[in-house]
Amino acid sequence: MLELRPNCECCDRDLPFDSPDARICTFECTFCADCAEGTLKGVCPNCGGNFVARPIRPARLMAKYPASTVRVLKPEGCAA
Repeated sequence: MLELRPNCECCDRDLPFDSPDARICTFECTFCADCAEGTLKGVCPNCGGNFVARPIRPARLMAKYPASTVRVLKPEGCAA
């Protein structure tokens, strides 16, 4: 099951569980669409993989399967 991380690793933008702007790689590194498609040009800085839109977990399942509250941030920022 996906963690549904709460923020972009580059800019720290909030990415709620139902955000259509969340992008993930195969390791579930999480970025906003602006950083993933702009700054990073579609390549994950952690693993070199590509990004896809993160699936949206239905709100009715959030109580049973909550999203992560752990924020991951690259303090040095991101560069392609």
